[in-house]
Amino acid sequence: CAVLKRAQYIQSLKVSKKQWQAAWLLKAVTCIDLTTLAGDDTPSNVHRLCLKAIQPVRLDLLKNMDMHDKGITTAAVCVYPSRVADAVRSLKAAHSDLPVASVATGFPAGQTPLETRLQEVRLAVRDGAAEIDVVINRTLALSGQWEAMYRELHQFREACGDAHMKTILATGELGTFTNIYKASIVSMMAGSDFIKTSTGKEPVNATYPVAIVMARAIRDYYLSTGYKVLDPIILTCKIIIPVCVLRKQSLGTLGWPLKSLVLRSLRWLKSSSIYHYVTGRYAAFHELPMA
Repeated sequence: CAVLKRAQYIQSLKVSKKQWQAAWLLKAVTCIDLTTLAGDDTPSNVHRLCLKAIQPVRLDLLKNMDMHDKGITTAAVCVYPSRVADAVRSLKAAHSDLPVASVATGFPAGQTPLETRLQEVRLAVRDGAAEIDVVINRTLALSGQWEAMYRELHQFREACGDAHMKTILATGELGTFTNIYKASIVSMMAGSDFIKTSTGKEPVNATYPVAIVMARAIRDYYLSTGYKVLDPIILTCKIIIPVCVLRKQSLGTLGWPLKSLVLRSLRWLKSSSIYHYVTGRYAAFHELPMA
């Protein structure tokens, strides 16, 4: 189909190298929600994550590229609702205005009772989260209950209040491009500020065809309503640049910002690639610590 042909074309593009690659990677760093979603999260490792978000690339590397005074930080810090207060406290102590994002609504499966999911959103917002990552109920999408899905997402939107709502579609579990497109449209109709490909927990996360389908849904929604929705996606370092190019080609002509375009990528690999550009060699893992 046309989507697959377009995906093959994007994959065949020559990847930027040298200073152009470094520029794209630095841009990608500023679009990351630096995330910890582990069962052993503690206030101390959330604090370390916040410090890394404020200074995601080593200062000596930035100075070498004359980027040390350009305000290179990640886009946000993302944690579970129970750790939001810790992240807010750490960023405030560091005099940083980086926003805190929080997953909610039964992340990653979205199979808990609706009232429980709504309460998760309210608690995260109460503790200072400025962005809420909600997950759709895949059962509703797979069974074609689009109105019910809309009603749930609309309630999440109301619970978010002034916080941005990022709706995760879990595209690897939706089965078809048609389901992905419809889920994208319904999520935007319900008031999502962002639509995201995946939780990062599914066997299949972002793919080129999925990125194309979501970009086209966003473009169609904008042409119908005039409302711009962003689409962060779960990526690996290898496909960051081609997908950034895809987004620029698909949405850039309509004035979309690249901010918050790429989230939760393999941050160490990006830092390692920047390190290689500056020094000519790849870093050992201990040379690019968490904080």
